[in-house]
Amino acid sequence: MFTGIITEIGTLLEAQPSEGGRDLDIACSWTDLVAGESIAVDGACLTVARLKEGGFGVHVVRTSLDRTRFAELRPGDRVNLERALRVGDRLGGHLVQGHVDGLGTVLRVASRDDARLLDIQVPTEVARVSMPLGSITVDGVSLTVNAMPDPGTIQISLIPFTLEHTTLGSRRPGERVHLEADTIGKYVQALLLSRAT
Repeated sequence: MFTGIITEIGTLLEAQPSEGGRDLDIACSWTDLVAGESIAVDGACLTVARLKEGGFGVHVVRTSLDRTRFAELRPGDRVNLERALRVGDRLGGHLVQGHVDGLGTVLRVASRDDARLLDIQVPTEVARVSMPLGSITVDGVSLTVNAMPDPGTIQISLIPFTLEHTTLGSRRPGERVHLEADTIGKYVQALLLSRAT
């Protein structure tokens, strides 16, 4: 379980095909990682498979490659990182499972006063459980849906702190992002659908 509060920006050092999936080596400043722990990498929960000096390695299985943009990452790319929530930790964002529900595409980037607005086209399954002022995770970052300007489009508002401490400040129109819809919304929808059948 995660909260969507990014505590580190990592850098991809190496990416290699492996057993039908892909091995990624990521540089970070954490020195107390242990093999087997979970880390959200751009919002996708991955297991630390290898400890490396100045970072760690993960294996991304084929099914995860199919629903993320990890196959597109190249050495030098930056990724948002969050370690798993511990019992007793502050829940500063919202409940995040680390499951990528789909890929969104940045449609528009604009500035309004001290915030940056991103309009993101989202898949139907994400749009269905999104609502203004509801929670959403974009590349692992806990955010609030600012508005829904068009069907299938959400708008998020990025404050200066988020722009400085995550990779979202560098997102441009046409780029894809990982999305995790609100967990509570997904459960409510699933319950309603099960009652309707």
